[in-house]
Amino acid sequence: MRHVYIRGIMSLIWLAAAIVSGVSGNFEMAGLYAILGGVFLYFAYAIWKKEKDRKGGR
Repeated sequence: MRHVYIRGIMSLIWLAAAIVSGVSGNFEMAGLYAILGGVFLYFAYAIWKKEKDRKGGR
């Protein structure tokens, strides 16, 4: 479960970097950071859901 938390935290860091880059006007990097944050968030959610289903007995 620890890797889910790590990926979630990393996604928040990437999304924060996207916001900072967007505010500073570097939109290309903001887009890249937003995509990376979304990918990390997606995989954290997918693994969390898989582990939740496994613990539920399904």
